[in-house]
Amino acid sequence: MTTDNKTPYYKQNRLKQLRAFCQTARSGNISQAARELYLSQPSISLQIQALEREFDTVLFERHGPQIKLTPAGEDLYKMATPLVEGIDQLHDQFARHHSGLESGELHIAAGESTILYILPEPIKRFAARYPGIHLKLHNVTGRDGLAMLRADQADFAVGSMLEVPRDISYKPIVTFDPTLITPLDHPLAQQQEVTLEDISPYGLILPPRHLSTWRIVDLIFTQHKLSYQITLEAGGWEVIKKYVELGLGISIVTDVCLTGTEKLARRPLQRYFPQRSYGLVLRKGKFLSSQAQRFIDVMEETLR
Repeated sequence: MTTDNKTPYYKQNRLKQLRAFCQTARSGNISQAARELYLSQPSISLQIQALEREFDTVLFERHGPQIKLTPAGEDLYKMATPLVEGIDQLHDQFARHHSGLESGELHIAAGESTILYILPEPIKRFAARYPGIHLKLHNVTGRDGLAMLRADQADFAVGSMLEVPRDISYKPIVTFDPTLITPLDHPLAQQQEVTLEDISPYGLILPPRHLSTWRIVDLIFTQHKLSYQITLEAGGWEVIKKYVELGLGISIVTDVCLTGTEKLARRPLQRYFPQRSYGLVLRKGKFLSSQAQRFIDVMEETLR
């Protein structure tokens, strides 16, 4: 079937098909993709089936409501993503090139510690250089930040990653050291060097169990065949520092959160714990806007 301009029908609909395919690949669920594209679930399914017929291949493995890309689907996803994003963002890109960087909007996903300790200076410099660009900071956990990236609700994320999913790229920019913090009058504050054996008898104040800090502490103590005690589970470095100052326990933190104004003793723990990096988190294949690229440039310039 052809139209009046002799363009095959399937080619005229290819962008819709590829858009539905890419969104489904990111979501891992047809229903979710339909909601994000404001289409019906049958419509998404038909678009994907049309692609599978055209390329004579299977693009997804289906396991109930969840689906997973086949090897052929992964190949098509890598090729199609920049094409779809380029077309979808063509209007904005054209406007930006003709209006410079005087306007626009930039969405950045980051955790609380990153927003408090990593981003203030880059944001200050960026705002001074590009006052017309509206910045939106989304204070989210690592898991929610990844969800925003996959749903294209954020241009990029900034944070720390220990395990990087296959569809995500992580570029470390700056590193910080692991540090023991104690009240000023704590017995460990009197020691020049502190070992894990020294820490073991004292109660620790740590972030919630599902976060990476807890997992690292557990791993290191387990590797050294030592026990440890948790006296308090608290979210946020500022909260943890406050309760350590009050004498409710000691903690192992990344020194990114230490400003020098705290009434705390600190001792280095690099001999036991790895440094922690913070950097740029992107969905692979993501098309960066001019605003996003400029912010990344400013951030790297500032932090390095």
